[in-house]
Amino acid sequence: MAVEKNVQKTELFEKTAVSKAVFRLAVPTVISSLVMVIYNLADTYFVGYLNDPVQNAAVTLSAPVLLSFNAVNNLFGVGAGTAMSRALGRHDYEEVQRSSAFGFYCALVSSLIFSILSTVFKLELLSVLGADADTIDSTKAYLFWTTSCGAVPAILNVVMANFVRSEGSSMHAGIGTMSGCLLNIILDPIFILPKGLDMGAAGAGLATFISNCFACVYFFVLLVFKRNSTYVSLSLSKAKPSKRTLKEVFSVGIPAAIQNLLNVTGMTVLNNFAAGYGTNPVAAIGIASKINMIPMNIGMGISQGVMPLIGYTYSNKNTDRMKKTISFAAKIMIGFLTFMGVVYYLAARQITSLFIDDKAVIEYSTAFLRAMCLGIPFLGMDFLGVGVYQACGKGGLSLCFAVARKIVLEIPALFILNKSYPLYGLGYAQPITEFILAIAAIIVLKRLISKIEGERLKK
Repeated sequence: MAVEKNVQKTELFEKTAVSKAVFRLAVPTVISSLVMVIYNLADTYFVGYLNDPVQNAAVTLSAPVLLSFNAVNNLFGVGAGTAMSRALGRHDYEEVQRSSAFGFYCALVSSLIFSILSTVFKLELLSVLGADADTIDSTKAYLFWTTSCGAVPAILNVVMANFVRSEGSSMHAGIGTMSGCLLNIILDPIFILPKGLDMGAAGAGLATFISNCFACVYFFVLLVFKRNSTYVSLSLSKAKPSKRTLKEVFSVGIPAAIQNLLNVTGMTVLNNFAAGYGTNPVAAIGIASKINMIPMNIGMGISQGVMPLIGYTYSNKNTDRMKKTISFAAKIMIGFLTFMGVVYYLAARQITSLFIDDKAVIEYSTAFLRAMCLGIPFLGMDFLGVGVYQACGKGGLSLCFAVARKIVLEIPALFILNKSYPLYGLGYAQPITEFILAIAAIIVLKRLISKIEGERLKK
């Protein structure tokens, strides 16, 4: 059984044609990412159906908190997941089990702490998010279900999806993620709209909570059925880490978590700037940002999908296969994202009007989306670069890019653009940042690959 299991794991990573391997890994990840975007858009769409900017603003203001879940997802999902792929490349299957068990229990404890702290300090949290007298009640109701009750299932289902994907089982990871998302889309109109339970933003939060619980159950059942054909372990006895486990997980996980926290900081700054202009701009930025998540998640899905293959080939010292993987992924990603950027720019008004029937909000959303979409073609290289650094265990490089994105470029740009081009300038901070980082990613990737090739030749 062990020999058969090892053959199954190495076939995809070592022998399958690169183009076929990339599609097998990336397509399910992209599809699941798009379904996740659709379910995020579903909250915005059905809440927008109420034609109440306050309810839309509540979902927008809550977004940084939900995004901050990814700090834990990245720390233990990406950190342990990439460690598992590199261990598979070394054929160190005991380390694969240790990394997964350690990552799972750390994620469980962290999500519980997250839930408790956000509940105890909810008033302080609402103030930081920019909620005011108009939006505080709706925002608090939405966060109760998504964070106080929902932090644990929301985090664990993403972490377990990363573990399953790290072995090359992108299809199962995608099904698990999509099952929860599709359920959320079904539940949203029932809980949100007047013809259903008429709960507004709170109903969107409840639908999200139930859906994440469902996805968690899927992964637990999957791992029980696949226990004889997977190295993913949730055994508490395997959770005691070795020094190597700690190094492999945290060298990538900590920079990835910091990267996410910086993303949350950037979104909070953006929302606070918008809040200074009233409820309508906040709702508009929320709609434009959610729409912009579609190409962002396509780029992220491709980069996350190929990470197991890159990590495996890196540890397996198969540099040629690694280079072909990066090159092929970059070509399909950049081509498709450029096409989407053009479509968004030309059809911005028609797209944003799908989410709310409020003339003022549509005007704002159209302007923001046209500004944001200018950065879409450059997202591909940026995401792929960070994915390669993480897959190879080069967490320091991914951290440098995260700091450059938010601290050096995007947040200062928000201050400058808001002052020089009030409100509307906020939408241009992201494309300027992505353009600069795309150039940097190409330069750093070339140097990293040259360094890896040089190390291989010396040995």
